[in-house]
Amino acid sequence: MINRIYLLNNELDDSIFLFGARQTGKSTALRQQFPNDIYIDLLETDIRNRLTKRPGLLYEMLKDKPEGTLAIIDEIPEVPELLNEVHRLISEKNLRFILCGSSARKLKRKGTNTLGGRAFPVYFFPFVSAELPDLDIDRAVNYGMIPSHYLAKNPIRRLAAYIDVYLKEEIKEESLVRNLTAFQRFLEVAAICDGEMINNNNIAQECGVSATTVSSYFDILEDTLIGYRIPAYTRVVQRRLIQAPRFYYFDVGIVNHLLHRGELVRGTPQYGHAFEHLVVQELIAYMSYTHQEEKLSYWRTYTGIEVDIVIGDARVAIEIKSVEEVLNKHLKGLKAFGEEHPNSHRVIVSLDIIPRRIGDIECIPVKEFFTRLWAHEFDPE
Repeated sequence: MINRIYLLNNELDDSIFLFGARQTGKSTALRQQFPNDIYIDLLETDIRNRLTKRPGLLYEMLKDKPEGTLAIIDEIPEVPELLNEVHRLISEKNLRFILCGSSARKLKRKGTNTLGGRAFPVYFFPFVSAELPDLDIDRAVNYGMIPSHYLAKNPIRRLAAYIDVYLKEEIKEESLVRNLTAFQRFLEVAAICDGEMINNNNIAQECGVSATTVSSYFDILEDTLIGYRIPAYTRVVQRRLIQAPRFYYFDVGIVNHLLHRGELVRGTPQYGHAFEHLVVQELIAYMSYTHQEEKLSYWRTYTGIEVDIVIGDARVAIEIKSVEEVLNKHLKGLKAFGEEHPNSHRVIVSLDIIPRRIGDIECIPVKEFFTRLWAHEFDPE
């Protein structure tokens, strides 16, 4: 059994909405971390049907529980009408809730009660390195970190089923888009653009829709936690900077399958793209789980000099390279960034096995970087 690093009990001063893409392990973590608390699973047909017909039954079930009792409702978007009863139980009986679902979009779309600030959202991610004592970097780069994929004997088949059933059918079921053919094409084009700057006009031409529609498609991916847009770092010191955001799917395995990449081998451009994505997805999870107030961005000049990740206001700059020996030529972006932000902590993360400094740039092997990240060594002082 793999214990998840995100301890949800630490969030329970109030009730919470727990959101995360499907199969990231939300339900398993809830059952592991709260084995003795009330658990209502709305994927159980009989329970869902009864509560759908009579939402007030939830209030009758819980109204006599002691103050502070914790109740978990899994897949709350299946019966969003229950949120009115949850609201009553929080207000009148001072009960606590964990309300779990794949995203808030379905709740918002149905105009349901979102509890008026009585529950705040937290987010769950695929595996992170700190949860895996012997992380296999090549496996993670190829198949991603969704638990059922990383641990599977046949992850390729599981990835195919995940994309067909979830990424496509879930979108269809929620009636989020009218032109499913165009949206399915968009999923593939978004994979091609993964880790790159977003150009809505170019993507629109590829998909046969308007740029406005493309922008709404990216909104859907973000709202359903299938992807993230990382903004450009925009504070200009000397060089003119690109302003467009970059896009990343929530898990690198999704990208690999959508692009039919096959087995990724070290030293190839495809492996390099996937390796960068893996490190970025780890950073996104870390920033969320540890409630960092700083934001992630990337830095790119109009002349093409870039740094993959900037943390906060130029406090940390991270370049990600899948090379097995870091050379001076790999440090061009970090050196340029240092000229404009000399007080920044500059780091290159790679497959090199020898940690060292080259000038004022720290070269860190990827596994060591992950260890130090979760040890909070890159947090603000």
